[in-house]
Amino acid sequence: MISLKKIFAVLTLAFLVLTILSTSVSAVPANTKEAEALRVRTPMNIAILIQDDLISRVGNELGVTRDFIRSLPAGSRVMVGYITSGSLQVRQPFTTDLNSAAKSLRIPAGSTAVSAFNPYIEVIEALKKFDSSWKGPKAVLLISDGLDASNGFDATAAGHTLDIDRTISEAKRRDIAIYSFYAPSVGFTSSSRLAASYGQSSLNRVSQETGGRAFFQGTTGFVTFDSYFNRLRQELNRQYGAS
Repeated sequence: MISLKKIFAVLTLAFLVLTILSTSVSAVPANTKEAEALRVRTPMNIAILIQDDLISRVGNELGVTRDFIRSLPAGSRVMVGYITSGSLQVRQPFTTDLNSAAKSLRIPAGSTAVSAFNPYIEVIEALKKFDSSWKGPKAVLLISDGLDASNGFDATAAGHTLDIDRTISEAKRRDIAIYSFYAPSVGFTSSSRLAASYGQSSLNRVSQETGGRAFFQGTTGFVTFDSYFNRLRQELNRQYGAS
């Protein structure tokens, strides 16, 4: 004769199994729908540029950055480059192999030894690598502190330096929208609110005037890039009319 204790144990186990199965079944459609809503639906030509002297926390965001690249629709072309002292280091030239592009990401050096003091010269260099014959939207995702400190700090020049003006002109001429994520560098913008404000003002102007958008959270830094990428996907789908 089966004891009440054994019967209770069997019923408890059955209840747990049913709970897990029902949770799994109900969660799949919701998660799938949410993921689909956040997926970029139009093939993109996009250069992802990362400033090499950003603070170490940016390295924690490589996973979501790789996920973004891999989630782009088939036919997208991606370039990955790092803005370092005096040069643009191209880790992955434009390719339709999204997995290779994602794998080319590396942790930023996070050192003042590689500080460019002006990311926009290298942004202009990256803009020249787009092929004008390509079909579909062209965009840059610039992950940077946005600060042009080549001529020091001048409140009247914040967002209006010669190289920022040149970047905007070059992007508009090539019909390339510049989107930007703000993150502080190990130099000025991690220690000076004024410098951070100047950098954000610069990113905001470059993005707005080229048809993109700048994403940042106050002047103290950022939490994660998750919300940035969610909003970027929404903006790309809105701007390029995919439904």
